[in-house]
Amino acid sequence: DGVFRRMKGKSYKTGCTVPRSQLRYIRTLHYDGEGCIRLGEMVCNVRISRALVDIFRALYQARYPIERMLLIDEYDADDEASMRANNSSCFNYRVKTTGTSLSKHAQGMAVDINPLYNPYVRRISSDSLYVAPAAGRAYAVRRAAFPYKIVRTDRCCEEFAKRGFRWGGAWKNSKDYQHFEK
Repeated sequence: DGVFRRMKGKSYKTGCTVPRSQLRYIRTLHYDGEGCIRLGEMVCNVRISRALVDIFRALYQARYPIERMLLIDEYDADDEASMRANNSSCFNYRVKTTGTSLSKHAQGMAVDINPLYNPYVRRISSDSLYVAPAAGRAYAVRRAAFPYKIVRTDRCCEEFAKRGFRWGGAWKNSKDYQHFEK
């Protein structure tokens, strides 16, 4: 009830069609980029809750760095503000970043990991990119080395793929390097 009170009117907006009974609250240990152990929290759909617990356990055991994992409600469910803070999250009843249909996040079936360093990138024209979060523009070019970078061959991608999640970094028309969905 306390978690739901934090969510109500923010990530669980008026008109949300996902029944509260279909959501689960996860608390998990994770390492940040400095090697400090942090306690993270996330709300997800019951259908992926066990898989996420297993994924975060494996990432913790591998000391995989996740800078921050707070409910998006700490950012008033503002996706841009949460991403700018490099906050990893899941459930947020909202439309897609570039569209009008509901996002997989609205169902609690998508997770974003270290989003500042792994932005959503879509080519608008031959010389123009749309990048979200806007502060992640420097990380849209994936050839450079930088902290928290997700690539197809790293542990994060492997753990999500083992459990049937699709990685947005492998999409053809846009790239969502932070995004894993089922």
